[in-house]
Amino acid sequence: MASRLMRTALAAAVLAALAGAGVFLYDRLRLSVAVAKPARGAAVEAVYATGVVEPVNFAKVAPVATGRIKDILAKDGDKVRRGAVLAKLDDREARGNVAALAAQRDFLRQERIRQEALYRKGFISGQALERVASELKQVEAQIAAAQKPLAETTLTSPMDGVVLRQDGEPGEMVSAGQVLFWVGQPQELRITADVDEEDIPRVVPGQTALIKADAFPDQVLKGTVKEITPKGDPVNKNYRVRIALPRETVLKTGMTTEVNIVVAERQGALLIPSTALSNGHVWVVRDGKAERVAVKTGTIGHKLTEVKDGLADDAMVVAAPPAGLKPGKHVRVIDSP
Repeated sequence: MASRLMRTALAAAVLAALAGAGVFLYDRLRLSVAVAKPARGAAVEAVYATGVVEPVNFAKVAPVATGRIKDILAKDGDKVRRGAVLAKLDDREARGNVAALAAQRDFLRQERIRQEALYRKGFISGQALERVASELKQVEAQIAAAQKPLAETTLTSPMDGVVLRQDGEPGEMVSAGQVLFWVGQPQELRITADVDEEDIPRVVPGQTALIKADAFPDQVLKGTVKEITPKGDPVNKNYRVRIALPRETVLKTGMTTEVNIVVAERQGALLIPSTALSNGHVWVVRDGKAERVAVKTGTIGHKLTEVKDGLADDAMVVAAPPAGLKPGKHVRVIDSP
C-alpha cells in the first residue's frame, strides 16, 4: 500500500514537472515584443532645408584682374572703416604704363607750345597745330584709362565692419574674382537656406525655424523666416530663404545648419513611435495576442507619427514589430512604459 502511494506521488510530481516544462517552453516560443502606449502631444509639420550662417550685412572683396599680392594690411578679426586699404597687389606694370604715357603727354605738351609759337609766326598751318592737339588729347585719355588698373591694385573695404575672413599671402598669384576678404558686421546674423521648389509654397515669412548645427548637437535653436527670394534656381530646383536669428545666438558665421521650418502645428495629437508604422498599419497587443490595425496618419516625423483615426488612447502598440509577427499570434510583452 505504501509502495503504491509512493508510485502515485512520483507520477504526480513527474506530470507537474512536465506541465511546468511545457509552460516554460511555450513561453520561450512566443515572440517577444516591446510596446508603447500612444501619447498626446504636438504634431509638427516641417519643411526640411540646409543652410549656412552669414551676417546680414557683409561684402566680399576680390581683385578685378589677375595679379600678385604685394602686401596684406588687414587680418582676420581686424576692425576696418569704409575705404580702408586691405591689401595691395604688385603695381609695377600698371605704374610703368602710366609713367610711359605721362612722359609722352609731357612731350606733346611741349610740342604743342612750340607749334603754337610757329603758327603765330606763320611757319606752320593750323592743321599741323590741330594734329598735335589731337595727339595730346588721345594720350591724356589713355592715361585716364591706365589709372583705373593702377587703382584696382589696391583693395579697400566697401563698408565699416570686421574682417570675417582673409585669404591669400604676400607673393601669391590671385585671379580676377578670387575672394581675398570677407568684411561684415558679425553682431546680426541670419541663415541662408535652400528650400526645395516642391515645399516652397508652404513657407511664408514669420514661420518658426528649428535649427540644428553640428557644433551644438544637443541644442535645438530657433529662428524666424524673414525673406523668400521671388525667383528660384531652375538648375538646383530650390528657392533661397533667409532666416533671422536672435542677436544672442551661439551660431557663428560660416557654420552649416539643418533647418526645419514649422509650417503646421496641432496640439493634443495622438502620437506613436514612427517605427511602429508599416504600410498604413500598426500592431497592437490584446489579451496576449497580436492584431494588425489599419490607421489614418497625419504628420510623420523621424521619431513620432501622428495617428488621426483607428487607434485608441489606451492601445498597446508594438513599437518595432519583429519579423514573423502574424494576426492572432501569442506574444510576450518585454517592455511596457
